[in-house]
Amino acid sequence: MPVVRNLGRAASQLLQSSGCGCGVSLVPVRAIGVSPRQVASDASFHSVTFSESDHPRVLITGGLGQLGVGLAKLLRKRFGKNNVILSDIRKPADNVFYSGPFIFADILDYKNLREIVVNNRITWLFHYSALLSAVGEANVPLARAVNITGLHNVLDIAAEHNLRLFVPSTIGAFGPTSPRDPTPDLCIQRPRTIYGVSKVHAELMGEYYHYRYGLDFRCLRYPGVISADSQPGGGTTDYAVKIFHDAIKTGKFKCYLRPDTRLPMMYIDDCLKATLEVMEAPAESLTMRTYNISAMSFTPEELAQEVQKYVPELQMTYNVDQVRQAIADSWPMNFDDSNARRDWGWKHDYDLPELVTTMFSYLGSDSRIAQAN
Repeated sequence: MPVVRNLGRAASQLLQSSGCGCGVSLVPVRAIGVSPRQVASDASFHSVTFSESDHPRVLITGGLGQLGVGLAKLLRKRFGKNNVILSDIRKPADNVFYSGPFIFADILDYKNLREIVVNNRITWLFHYSALLSAVGEANVPLARAVNITGLHNVLDIAAEHNLRLFVPSTIGAFGPTSPRDPTPDLCIQRPRTIYGVSKVHAELMGEYYHYRYGLDFRCLRYPGVISADSQPGGGTTDYAVKIFHDAIKTGKFKCYLRPDTRLPMMYIDDCLKATLEVMEAPAESLTMRTYNISAMSFTPEELAQEVQKYVPELQMTYNVDQVRQAIADSWPMNFDDSNARRDWGWKHDYDLPELVTTMFSYLGSDSRIAQAN
């Protein structure tokens, strides 16, 4: 099959050019979209269960992306350094490698992933390996392999070993026929990117495994996530990260979205807090398997106005990327996350002014402003 034969070469080219931090596998020559396993309805479970007073044993896949390192830090503080294993297929930086357990894990290698779960007595699994929206559109076969086949591996292993499984979803799981302002938890979902399609697939498969096999599947639809300690990774909302870096380095920023493009956003600390809270929530409090979460919603123009309070000389220009603009125009403008706030007490801490202040405090804008003056 031509797709399979070319997948290894495509993966290598993509990783050399995209800078995506999403944990893409370089061993994709297994049959795409076909899982060799079936989870029996009477499957025997081998994992060590834990009481409320015990700490879970955690594995994070795709851990060198935007969220994995921060999540590992949060969970290690909560559960102990050695109870949280970070994994990816790339070599970690020294500070990440020496901060706690790290292991090579290819989500397309079912046998290896299963051995990791068994040998380390994993009880919680956070599955972050994925290709993001713009990168996925540039290489659909690879995105299909990583985002869908990798998910199937994780679902089968989680069901077999009775894991509590978290898989993030996204605003990209909605499409142009979904209500956009606000977008509720349950509505029409017809995304037009492979990233969005794969996330709808993950939501539905996780819910199916929950009802069919009793899998403790939990999922949050993240808005655009903004953080100071990671580089943009190929997502449509990454302009909201890049503007801070460019404002500090050059005082100029060219945005690939229209100035009036409104999208829901969230600072990374809120995102990680929500992830831990939904994983710790009592099962009886959850009325659904997938929840919207949100904190704020803004346009590039509104963000630039806040940034200019710190870098007044910032020159903002627009060179619209039609592919990313079409993606953004199909996504929600505001999330309705009332179910998350009601069921498990979700509450965000960062609005736009706090977000901008925090970003500049981390990125050290004072030095550049002093130099400019």
